Amino acid sequence: MSKDLRIKSQAFDGKTRAPNRAMLRAVGLTDEDFKKPMVGVADTESDVTPCNVHLGALAKEAREGAREAGAVPFLFHTITVSDGISMGTQGMRYSLPSREIIADSIETVVGAENMDGLVAFGGCDKNIPGCMIAIANAEIPSVFVYGGTIAPGNLNGKDIDLVSVFEGVGKNNKGDVSDEELKQIECAACPGAGSCGGMYTANTMASAVEALGMSLPGSSSHPAVSKEKGIDSKEAGRAVYNLIEKRIYPKDIMTKEAFENAITIVMALGGSTNAILHLLAIAHAIEVDLTIDDFARIQKKVPHLADLKPSGRFVFQDLYNVGGVQAVMKLLLENGYLHGDCLTVTGKTLAENLKDVPDLAEGQEVIMPLDNPKRKDGPLVVLKGNLSPEGSVAKLSGVKVKQHTGPARVFNTEEEATQAVMDDKIKEGDVLIIRYVGPKGGPGMPEMLSLSSILVGKGLGEKVALLTDGRFSGGTHGLVVGHIAPEAQVGGPIALVEEGDSVTVDTVNMELTFEVSEEELEARRSKWVAPPLYKKGALGKYAHNVTSASRGAVTDYLNR
Repeated sequence: MSKDLRIKSQAFDGKTRAPNRAMLRAVGLTDEDFKKPMVGVADTESDVTPCNVHLGALAKEAREGAREAGAVPFLFHTITVSDGISMGTQGMRYSLPSREIIADSIETVVGAENMDGLVAFGGCDKNIPGCMIAIANAEIPSVFVYGGTIAPGNLNGKDIDLVSVFEGVGKNNKGDVSDEELKQIECAACPGAGSCGGMYTANTMASAVEALGMSLPGSSSHPAVSKEKGIDSKEAGRAVYNLIEKRIYPKDIMTKEAFENAITIVMALGGSTNAILHLLAIAHAIEVDLTIDDFARIQKKVPHLADLKPSGRFVFQDLYNVGGVQAVMKLLLENGYLHGDCLTVTGKTLAENLKDVPDLAEGQEVIMPLDNPKRKDGPLVVLKGNLSPEGSVAKLSGVKVKQHTGPARVFNTEEEATQAVMDDKIKEGDVLIIRYVGPKGGPGMPEMLSLSSILVGKGLGEKVALLTDGRFSGGTHGLVVGHIAPEAQVGGPIALVEEGDSVTVDTVNMELTFEVSEEELEARRSKWVAPPLYKKGALGKYAHNVTSASRGAVTDYLNR
């Protein structure tokens, strides 16, 4: 292949680069290889989670695809952590920071080794946006590959998943499920490799990345254990060579319009609240002016169509079986909801990719028709008010309550709040507040899936409002509001709420407020003292550098 295809790997030309080439010869390169583009294959394979346990074999397929196309592939690895396993423990503080560690580590290898292209593999919640942030910062032709959704578990003829276990804990505490029944749910929920099976964060972000144009058509829908997933992976290796040849860079694909497409698919499918956090961070990395107000704008005009878990009936594999994300995108494009002229990693536009895609299967029930949606607008809403001046995020899919006013029940740790719920100290009508768990305060902005699921299991999912400056899992449903900003650690209004204050969640007027006079707030603020900021290790570095959730909780904002 012509020498001018090489971009960054031209650093190995010339006699003075003989030592560099000598090192590369030791890993198998030949004279011919030095004329070819060098492609990194970032593998997040790990035994610590079913989301990523199978990625090694897929990464090898990508290597073969890149090699057959005419590139020289280099496999390297980075970390992953499992949200589902760390949920409800101190380990959850490491989840969101792992996104930055993954992004930084991939960018570091790509930059240090002068790669010309990149194929990045992700499965669990944080390595998908982690890979995408790395792609944005590396600024070389790149393709993302999703590891795929897990198959649903089955118990007594009914599909179940991981969230079924979390909710089972609440039902067990209430007395509706026996210890033995809870054990049966636990043993059947996760049958093998793949990411959590509902419209949770991993499947949400995979769908968003495909709509963004950064993964191959169909890649987000193909299950982890499927022939198609291996084909995806090999074709990704070929595709990145094509991008190098055509000089197509991530910045050419990830435009403001492409992000609007991603937000649109998230709203239509009823995706995770985490999508707001992650898309803001990816946009920041690629230097696209995306704000939380863009989500609020698009939410008003995009209907919620998907009857997917956690609030619906179906799992993500059911969507695959009736046409997948591609068929939904085609439906949205044909009805004016997507920008069809956006470039994608195929080298073609979104509209060109979708031209010959089959429609959703006739008679299917997973995706509602546009004239009879689950909601007429999107289920992820941005709330502002005197309790969240910078914004907060609620997921309203399946939630019938539009306004809730009640007394604040205030806790500074998730553990204390969980114990209060388990001890039946939280009553119908209460507003349960967990604070000092934001990006800085956690540190790491832990998710509250365990507690929100217990509330649902106890029958309090829409009878108690749960508010936090932390996050919620994509598996969360019920009357919950997260990402409250500014967070308590920096003196946001949530730090000033006191037990018994009247708090209102109003999803009609998009407001989150509490009834306290300005004079009283100033009096409270004058007495407030910030807790010590965490200082040690990875979490300490994160706490001192991370921005507000309303800016995506990124760690390099001061440099922009």
